Amino acid sequence: MDKLDAPALRSRIETFAQAQAIGRWDLGAASSNDSSVQVDRGEAKQMKAAQRSSITVRVWNGDGLVGITSTSDLSDSGLQKALAGAQDASAFGNPDDCPAFSPLATAPLQVLEQPLHEPRGILELLTSLKDAERQLLDRHPALTTVPYNGLAERSSERLYLNSDGACRQQQLTTASVYLYARAEQAGRKPRSAGAVRLAYGASDLDLAGCITEAADRTIAHLDYAPIPTGHYTCVFSPEAFLDLIGAFSSLFNARAVLDGVSLSSRSSLGQSLAVPFLSIADNGLHPGNIGASNFDGEGTPTRRLSLVEGGVLENFLHSEATARAFKVAPTGHAGLGAKVSVGPDWFEIGATPGAAGAALGLDRLAASSQGGAGLVLIDSLSALHAGVKASQGSFSLPFDGWLLQGGETRSIEAATVAGDIRSLLMAIVGFEGEAKVTPDGLCPHVWVEGLSITGEA
Repeated sequence: MDKLDAPALRSRIETFAQAQAIGRWDLGAASSNDSSVQVDRGEAKQMKAAQRSSITVRVWNGDGLVGITSTSDLSDSGLQKALAGAQDASAFGNPDDCPAFSPLATAPLQVLEQPLHEPRGILELLTSLKDAERQLLDRHPALTTVPYNGLAERSSERLYLNSDGACRQQQLTTASVYLYARAEQAGRKPRSAGAVRLAYGASDLDLAGCITEAADRTIAHLDYAPIPTGHYTCVFSPEAFLDLIGAFSSLFNARAVLDGVSLSSRSSLGQSLAVPFLSIADNGLHPGNIGASNFDGEGTPTRRLSLVEGGVLENFLHSEATARAFKVAPTGHAGLGAKVSVGPDWFEIGATPGAAGAALGLDRLAASSQGGAGLVLIDSLSALHAGVKASQGSFSLPFDGWLLQGGETRSIEAATVAGDIRSLLMAIVGFEGEAKVTPDGLCPHVWVEGLSITGEA
């Protein structure tokens, strides 16, 4: 991939802007090379390679209104047309929602340790994925196919420039592999599970760990049985709990608060949201976050932000515009647009340091699995987009997991967990084990009392 030349691009944009009498502008640019492969029973199913470049340009007119346009044409004529298009669009800008430059767009950035890797090439990726598929299928006779799989590598670059002198640039290489196996046995329903791994280069991917996890999780679901409908103490895996918090991230989103589509309001800050030993932070700079960026779409530096501490809601995620409305500093969670989006980077979830009660009741609850209704381990959640009503707080989600009862563990045939996120956060009784690094964040196993499980009719 040809490296984007930020100084040269700035010079060109400034020249074209002056020629068009544009005094205030900014842009975000991205370029990437992607290669990916998929296999099916030892044969190539899909092999793709793509080279992409794009620029998003914003222009402010004399009335302070902003227009925006995007292009993949990085030639002189393409940039000139993009500036002209954004300038024309600014006449139709929303006077009630005018973004501005982030006051932190020229602040120092934290240096990230992100080694750059040379691409292995699509044929090497294919060979590695074929071997991984074969090893996975060899783990158990019931494993018949790996219907969803992929191995990919990417070289990417992004930058942010504005007419006030901001100049941000980052290069990154990443790689990923996912393996989702399917097991079939005579007279039994097919069972599936999978695993994913990320790294800075394909040569650093933990293929062996991905194979083992996908096999173990799938095999563990072979001996399944229905679960009676009722209320259970549930243990969420780190991945499942992070998925749930991500689905309700509008709780922490200042844009959603201002738009009236969040459970939180301006007055929610400083109020209790969860049990007094829960801590939630957004930390895009965590070393475990493969693909981290040290600046957001507006050039604001990425930083760790405490969202919930001791169960109390402390901060919202902000862009420049929402931060201005709340009279605080931008937090580094913005996209780039006429109406700027806001979103989380990477969650850290666990016990508030020094808080009492983080392990409250675990011994009692563990003992409860020996009798009574039992204990439900929720391994993964499904249908998050369909089963979550974020603005209402409710969820009803199919899940894969196990029932621990009478000293035995058995996979659950089919079931749905339902509840309200606010009640769930108040029903957490503790954490178990070391926090695990996942693609979405850092989290231990989370114990929650009294969740509704719908199983056997």
